[in-house]
Amino acid sequence: MNKRSPLKILALCSTLITGALLLYGTKDFPAWGDPNSPASAHLSPHIIENAAKTTNAPNLVTAVLGDYRGYDTMFETVVIFCAGIAVTAILRRPRS
Repeated sequence: MNKRSPLKILALCSTLITGALLLYGTKDFPAWGDPNSPASAHLSPHIIENAAKTTNAPNLVTAVLGDYRGYDTMFETVVIFCAGIAVTAILRRPRS
C-alpha cells in the first residue's frame, strides 16, 4: 500500500485552499470587456487622451509600457534575467 507523507497531504490541502480562495475572489471582478468597469470608465480615457502630451512617445503602446509602466516593465525584465541565471546555475555541469 502506498503511504502518503503528512507533508504531501499538507501541501495538497494548502494548495487546494489557496486555489479555492483565489477562485472565490474572482467573482468580484467585472465582466470581461465591460465598458462600465473602473479601468474602462476612468483610467483608459485619461491615458488615451493625455498619453501623447505627457510622455512624448510615438504611440500609445510605447507610452503605456515605457512611461506609465516603466518600473513594472524594468523589474519584469530583471525577474526573467534572474530566472535565466538561476536555471543556468542549476543545470550547469561542473568540469571534470
